[in-house]
Amino acid sequence: MNRKQFVFLLVLVAVVGFAGWLLHQRGESAWHSSSKAVGQKLLGDFQINDVAQINIKQGTNEVNLLKKDDLWRVRERDDYPANFSEIGDFLVKASEVKVVQTDEVGASQAGKYQLAIGAGTNSALVVSFKDKGDKTIKSLLLGKKHMRKSNRPSPMGMDDMDSGFPDGRYVKTGPDATVVALISEPFANVEPQPEKWLNKDFVKIEKIRSVSATYPVETNSFKLSRETESGEWKLADAKPTEQVDTSKTSVMASCSPSFSDVVINPKPEQLGLDKPTQLSLETFDNFTYNLKIGGKTNEHYPVTLTVSAQLPKERTPGKDEKPEDKANLDKTFKENQKKLEEKLANEKKYEKWTYLVEGYSLDSVLKERNQLLQEKKEEPKKDNAPMPPANPTVPSSETPPLVTPGPLVPPAPMTNAAPAPAPTPPTNQPSPPK
Repeated sequence: MNRKQFVFLLVLVAVVGFAGWLLHQRGESAWHSSSKAVGQKLLGDFQINDVAQINIKQGTNEVNLLKKDDLWRVRERDDYPANFSEIGDFLVKASEVKVVQTDEVGASQAGKYQLAIGAGTNSALVVSFKDKGDKTIKSLLLGKKHMRKSNRPSPMGMDDMDSGFPDGRYVKTGPDATVVALISEPFANVEPQPEKWLNKDFVKIEKIRSVSATYPVETNSFKLSRETESGEWKLADAKPTEQVDTSKTSVMASCSPSFSDVVINPKPEQLGLDKPTQLSLETFDNFTYNLKIGGKTNEHYPVTLTVSAQLPKERTPGKDEKPEDKANLDKTFKENQKKLEEKLANEKKYEKWTYLVEGYSLDSVLKERNQLLQEKKEEPKKDNAPMPPANPTVPSSETPPLVTPGPLVPPAPMTNAAPAPAPTPPTNQPSPPK
């Protein structure tokens, strides 16, 4: 090796060494940067009280939650009230969740964590928190859930590769972020589906006094009523042959409809609400609920409703009421009336929309007339043919005569003479024992 080659080799070693040092320093820098993020809040200083809008989007699915008149609403459902507890829980968790682990990931690897931008199968669920002026405060990209395998054996007795439960999620803090963070919160309820964010509180119909159903087919209609909360239900205009089955009417004391979604731009003729079944429920609190019910589809009824109440202003004193009890009774009456007035005001808010009501939640009161009646027992079929007698020599309708045996007569010797006549049975026979 000559001197020139030796110098070249030294220079090459120096260059390689320097390049390695640079890569090491860059890796150290990235590692330290990541380590600083671990244990810190994912979104940093996130003021949740400044949030007035939340946009959740994944592919073509989208939902917009917004504050309107100090109430969270779902824009895609005609500003129907949103579930405040779900929104509040999401905001608090987003502001407090901390980073567990980080990794530098290029755009080409984002799909591995389901954090790609776009409408593909590995696209991220993008959440934008905005203020009143529609300005984005923070962004959050939710990707693949981190699964923890369960230590419990599979109920099917086999090793399930997909067994376990989500204990975290891979996220990014913006579409341009290059760091993927792992957090310990899966945000399992955050979905871009408007119906998932609706406030599902609804009317509660209690202490029902009468149920009246008017069907398009008149023979299915009925009206049931009772005098007291513990009284028996009576069918109006009952025929002599119609007997109410108490086991079928005992469930009519209350009704709590539940709905899964709100219909946008409802068309009555498409929902069967142009010729609806009409259900009227009156309560002992003097509330009246009138429901119009369309055709059942996928176990749901389209329903509209109106609510009214005739609430007395004054209390009628009892017959034997003592003067010293009047003050307490008046106070209790006013407190109850205030609760009923608040209930009426709250439930009248539901009159604006058309609901898809779960079929099972109306089953207790939505019955046809014949479904309320006792089933007629079938009478056993009569055979007109006479039964054959037990003894073919004695008519079945008569008791055979009791014959008293006479004295034993020894047999006559065999002769050529004609045989002696048989003894004649006595004419006076004793009556059979009773």
